[in-house]
Amino acid sequence: MSRKSKTARRKNNTMQDRAAATAAPLESRRREVIGICILLLVMVIAVFGQTARFDFVNYDDDSNVYQSPHVVAGLTAEGIQWAFTHTQLGRWGPVSTISRMVDCQVYHLWAGGHHLTNVALHALAAMLLFLTLLELTGMVWRSGFVAAVFALHPLHVEVVAWISARGELLCGVFFMMAVWSYAKYARAPSRRGCYALSLLCFALGLMSKPTMVTLPAALLLLDYWPLGRFADVSLSRLIKEKAPFLIGALCFCVFTYSITPPAHAEDHLPLWLRLENAGVSYCTYLGQTFWPVNLSVFYPDPTRGYPASVLAGSLALLCGISAAAYRLRRSAPGLLMGWLWFLGILVPLIGIVQISNYSHADRYTYLSQIGLCIGVTWAVAGWAGTQPWRRKAAAAMGAAILCALLVLAYRQTGYWRNGGTLFTHAIDSTQNNDVAQNDLGNAFYNQGWQDDALDHYREAVRINPNYADARANYAQLLSIKGHAAESLSQYQEAVRIEPDSPVIRTRYGMALFKMGRAGDAVSQFQQALAADPQYTDARTCLGNVMLTQGRLDNAVAQYEEALRINPGDALAHSNLCRVLVELFRQGRQKDAIADTEKALELRAGDAMLQNILSRMLAMAPRAAAENIGAGN
Repeated sequence: MSRKSKTARRKNNTMQDRAAATAAPLESRRREVIGICILLLVMVIAVFGQTARFDFVNYDDDSNVYQSPHVVAGLTAEGIQWAFTHTQLGRWGPVSTISRMVDCQVYHLWAGGHHLTNVALHALAAMLLFLTLLELTGMVWRSGFVAAVFALHPLHVEVVAWISARGELLCGVFFMMAVWSYAKYARAPSRRGCYALSLLCFALGLMSKPTMVTLPAALLLLDYWPLGRFADVSLSRLIKEKAPFLIGALCFCVFTYSITPPAHAEDHLPLWLRLENAGVSYCTYLGQTFWPVNLSVFYPDPTRGYPASVLAGSLALLCGISAAAYRLRRSAPGLLMGWLWFLGILVPLIGIVQISNYSHADRYTYLSQIGLCIGVTWAVAGWAGTQPWRRKAAAAMGAAILCALLVLAYRQTGYWRNGGTLFTHAIDSTQNNDVAQNDLGNAFYNQGWQDDALDHYREAVRINPNYADARANYAQLLSIKGHAAESLSQYQEAVRIEPDSPVIRTRYGMALFKMGRAGDAVSQFQQALAADPQYTDARTCLGNVMLTQGRLDNAVAQYEEALRINPGDALAHSNLCRVLVELFRQGRQKDAIADTEKALELRAGDAMLQNILSRMLAMAPRAAAENIGAGN
C-alpha cells in the first residue's frame, strides 16, 4: 500500500471516529444518559451499601483515622496546616487527609459514615467516567457498559470498602474530571477555562494520590483515540500542550521520592526480582480482570523469585497482546489505546520502585483497568457491527458479565466487615501470608482472644523470621501470659531487625519495666525518642518510670510534652492529673497550681484539670494563693 493510500485511510478512520462521536449527542438522548447515571448509582449502593454496617479494620485505618489526633479532631485550621506539612504512613496526601477530617467532623468515629463517603465517591467516579467517555466518543451504551464494569468489578472492592483507600477514590474523581474538561478543551481549543480546570483537577488529584502523575500520558493517548488529534496536530505540539502537566508530574515525583521512607532492609528486593515481579504482576492484573477470584487485601512479595516458565509465559503474553493491538491499530484503534493505557498507568505502581513489601495490590487497578475495558468493549462492538444476531449476542454477554460482577463484588465486599473476616479470607486466598497472619493476630488480640492471637503471631514469625512487628506482637502477648524470658528474647530479636522503630523499643521498654528493670526500660524509651521525638507513647512511658521513682517534676515535664504534641493523649492526661494531685499533697502547692495552669493551656477547657485547679485554689493557704495570683 502506498504512503498516500495509507494517509487517506488514516484520515478516513479519523473522520469515522469523529462521526461516531457525534452519532449520539447528549441532547437527543438525555433520558438514556440520566437513566444510566441512576442505574450506576443503584448498582453501587446495592453492592457497597452494606459497608455502612462495617467497622474500621486494623490495617492502616488506625494510623490514618481513629488513632490520628489531628484527624479525630475534625476540620480545624491547625489540622489543615498539619495535613499539608506532614505525611501519614510516609505518604503525602493533604486532600485525602482533609477529607478524613471532614468525616470525623460529621460522623466522629462512626465507621459506617466513613464508609458511606467512600461509597458516594465511588458512585461519583463511575458516573463521571460514563459522562467523560460520552463526551469523548458520543457512544451512550458502550460508555455506560465501561462505567458499569468500573462500578462493579471485584478488584475495586478494596478501594471502596477500605476507609484508608480514600486517596484512590479522590484521585479517581479528579482524574475523570480532568479528562472530561480536557476533552471539552480539545474539541474547542478556545475554551481555555476548560484547560485551566483540567490543570486544577490534576493538582488536586496529585494531592490525593501519586497515581495522578500518569494523567499527561493518558491525555496523549486520548489525543490518538478517540479524539483523533494526531491527524491534525503535530506530535511536538501535543506534547508541548501537556508541558504544564508534565512539569507538575515530574516535580511531584521528585518530591514524593524525597519524602517516602525507604523499605526496610529485610523487605528490600533486588532490582532483578522487582523486574520479574513487575512482568508477572502485569499478567496477574490482567488475569484478575477477567477472572476476579481469590482476591486478597495483601499479596506477599516473591522473595525467592518466579519459575522460569512463569517468567517466559508472562513475557510471551505481554508481547503477544502488544503485537496484536499494534496490528489492529487501524481497524480497532481503541484496542491499542486501551492496552497502552493499562500498561502506562501501572508503571509507577508496578513495583520497580519499591514502596512496600507486597507483590501487587487490587487497588492499583482502579484507573488502569479502564483502558482494558474500553479496548475490549469497542473491539466487541466493532465485531458486532450492524448485524442483529451479533448485536444481540454482545448485549447478552454484557448483561451476563455485569450480573456476575455484581454477585462477586457483593461477596468480596462482605469480607471487609472487620479485621477478622478480612484477614481470614486473605489467609485462605494466598500462601505464606505473614502480614495477614500478623494482622489476624491483632484482630483476635483486640477481641480478647489471646490464645488464637498467639497462634497467628507465631505463624507469622515462622513464615518470615525477619518480620519485626510480628515478633514484637508475639513478644508482647508472651509477656502478658507470663513467659517473660521468651518475651525478652523475641523483643531483642525484633530490635535487632528494626533498631529504629520507636514502637518496638517502647514496647520492649514496657516489658523491661514490668520485670523491674527500670534503668534498661528508660534506655529503651530514650532510644525510641531519639528515633522519633514526636512519639508520645515513649514520653508517657518515660513519665511513668519517673513517677514510680518519685521524680515528680520530671514526670510532669514528660506528660506535658506528650500533651503538647498530642493534646488528645488520654493516658498522659490522666497520669498528669495524678502527679499534680500528688505534688499538692506533698505540700508543693505553688508548683502544683502552676503546672495545672500550664496543663490547662495545653488542654483548654478540660473539665478534670479545671476541677483540680479549683480544688487546689480552695484548699491552698490564703497567703500562698494570693502570692500566686499576684505573680500572675
